[in-house]
Amino acid sequence: MSAAAALPYTEQSSPGKGASIFLALAVHALLLAFLFYGIRWQTQKPAAIEIELVVAAPEPLQVETPPPPPEPLPEPKPVAKVEAEPPPPPPKPEIAIKAKEKPKPVKPAPVPPKPRYDPSKKWLEEEIKQVTERKNTDAAALELEQRKAAQAATARSKAIADYMAKIRGKIKGNIVLPIDIKGNPEAIFAVVQLPSGEILSVNLKKPSGHAGYDAAVERAILKSSPLPRPGQGDLFARELELKFRPQEE
Repeated sequence: MSAAAALPYTEQSSPGKGASIFLALAVHALLLAFLFYGIRWQTQKPAAIEIELVVAAPEPLQVETPPPPPEPLPEPKPVAKVEAEPPPPPPKPEIAIKAKEKPKPVKPAPVPPKPRYDPSKKWLEEEIKQVTERKNTDAAALELEQRKAAQAATARSKAIADYMAKIRGKIKGNIVLPIDIKGNPEAIFAVVQLPSGEILSVNLKKPSGHAGYDAAVERAILKSSPLPRPGQGDLFARELELKFRPQEE
């Protein structure tokens, strides 16, 4: 333990403690003095106040003389009656209402003069009319011709297709397919015929890749001579191009 901790505890005096004690005593002394004098002031009896009454002598009465009578007022003059002016008329509206006017007689419209007869103008109108009619007729005729041509072309295409189908059908009926053929190869032949349908020559244009199938188709074409003839003579073709596949219907 240190030397400071071993010493006994002594109350240390602060420098402001004496001043605060003195101030508290002074406040209490003033409070006691105030209470003492206040109670004493309330218990003292008020001093007596003397009032002296002085009676004054009455003044002599003075008699006033009556005033002279007033002069008579002049009679009032009669006041002329003023007639009240009539109130001003109400202001006229800004837009005056006009009286209904009588309807004016309607003049008949002037009749335009009749146009003079112009023979050259009438001839020109007739010429234009005829040209228009001819144009319409030519256009209708051209349209009709085009329609007929389209119908004829359609009919011819159908007839040719039927003719070729008959030829291919006859040839297919004579084809004997080889056993080892695979897939669906195509062979194209050029055939030359007479008007009677007799075959003059058969040439292989495009082989199918299977020699046995190509030889079987060529034998079938030669065996089908004479070929079917068309229903119309103009559909006959001397040279034919025929295509065949083993699996086509």
